[in-house]
Amino acid sequence: MKTSEQNINIQKWVAGISVMILAVNFIAYFSTHSVSILTNALESIVNVAAGFIGLYSLYISAKPKDWDHPYGHGKAEFISAAIEGTMIGSAGAVILYKSIQHLIHPVELHKIDFGMLLVAITAIINFGVGTFCLQKGKKNDSAALIASGKHLQTDTWTTVGIIAGLALLYITGFQWIDSAVACLFGCYIIYTGYRIVRSSIGGIMDEADVKILTRMVKVLNSNRQENWVDLHNLRVIKYGSVLHLDSHLTIPWYLNVHEAHKEIDALASLIRREFGESLELFVHSDGCLPFQCHICNKKDCPARQQEFEHQVDWTLENLSKNKKHE
Repeated sequence: MKTSEQNINIQKWVAGISVMILAVNFIAYFSTHSVSILTNALESIVNVAAGFIGLYSLYISAKPKDWDHPYGHGKAEFISAAIEGTMIGSAGAVILYKSIQHLIHPVELHKIDFGMLLVAITAIINFGVGTFCLQKGKKNDSAALIASGKHLQTDTWTTVGIIAGLALLYITGFQWIDSAVACLFGCYIIYTGYRIVRSSIGGIMDEADVKILTRMVKVLNSNRQENWVDLHNLRVIKYGSVLHLDSHLTIPWYLNVHEAHKEIDALASLIRREFGESLELFVHSDGCLPFQCHICNKKDCPARQQEFEHQVDWTLENLSKNKKHE
């Protein structure tokens, strides 16, 4: 099964399960009138909406390239994650408002033990589904699945806190605890929404992914070939699960076109082994110049004009510069 199809199938389950959890949370809320449980119910509405938005975005991102989308449709995942993060933040703001309102004007609570049981069931389900989504999202480089996984795990920890607060309320009888707990988690939910939106905007704006680049630099240094005199102007853009890599590779100037292409193929194969087949590589080949002889350790070079002195260690900083090493 293709990665894109697998992502869509996972998101279908997320959307379906979120509808079931929504129903359970509202049963718990109407049974108890607890604003803490209302927190869970409101988050469940977001879960349902985000689940179907995520599903649609994965369907769009899986579409092949066409004439008006030459880089594919992968950016749809970042847009989906941004919408989901906004919805999470909005839900947190509503929860904060309702908790303050109930703190000022308390509401009588009922069947707290029954409510705790129901939300505990939703917490277990959310944690399991969220963990699975996060693992698959990282493996498949899916921003939509990662956002769904983080959202569901956040929802789980929120629910655990709510259960702890309700248990304390049940023991002590202090009803203000319900509103105080909801207030705290409303703030936490707003912060989680902000982080998801921030990450999504970074993807939409083609922000450099330091984690991927650092890993790539390590792989390149460890598997350097003697004909790779220099590498610079390295850039990576992520479109959904596809990586687009641009770079300039300096090779001995006397290699013919076919020999130069073999070096580019070797570079592509190396990166694909580490980062998967979902990779587009655009490499500009440069012929070496005399001033680079002292950083080139190619043996028996027929065109060498200077002795080899030292090899330049490729780093995140010097590989990203549009300038040949000297």
